[in-house]
Amino acid sequence: MFQLSKLYLFTYNSLQAFGWAVSLFLILSNFLSSNSINAAYGSAGELICLLQASSFLEVVHGAIGIVPSGVLFPLMQWGGRTFVLITIVRKIDEVQELPSVFITFVAWSLSEVIRYPYYALNCIGNCPSWITYLRYTAFIILYPIGLVPGEMWLMYEALPYIKKKNPYADYFALLPFSYYNFVTVLLVCYPFLWLNLYLYLLKQRRSRLSKRHEKKQK
Repeated sequence: MFQLSKLYLFTYNSLQAFGWAVSLFLILSNFLSSNSINAAYGSAGELICLLQASSFLEVVHGAIGIVPSGVLFPLMQWGGRTFVLITIVRKIDEVQELPSVFITFVAWSLSEVIRYPYYALNCIGNCPSWITYLRYTAFIILYPIGLVPGEMWLMYEALPYIKKKNPYADYFALLPFSYYNFVTVLLVCYPFLWLNLYLYLLKQRRSRLSKRHEKKQK
């Protein structure tokens, strides 16, 4: 059973790593060929939607105990990204060409082409120390970039389109607030929710890199 779960996790993380690498290649290829950052969604958006939706499995992995991550933080990351991607970017065509989508997608892709190979190689017990260091260091820069000029700026830029189009009106009809109000409040709360995840990752970094340093000294 243990070996089967390791094989499954290796396969899952390898596929995610490949998918995000392809996404990054498509985005950067389009940027270099067109000299424009407005077609990030058109070049890789649907693939990223698929990868992000399927990453809910990581919440399930934590819930059933085949990885030690637990449920809360994987759910927070999945929920935040999926909300921005599926309910805003994919829903509103005008948002898809905003520069903030390019920034968000590049930050996400760079993070994931580091994170998933790290997980996959750990499944087979053969992860080089430099990948471990990169996994627990690159996020320090990439996560704030993905947050401020990425996800938060994207939501802010999307607000006029949300107000005009009033998406999900049927779902919010019985509620005392609109989708526009919901996104506005979420935008205010977003940094505080994100900070919990960021502090958790910094704590993980101290723990993992200190263990790596101790192994080197032995």
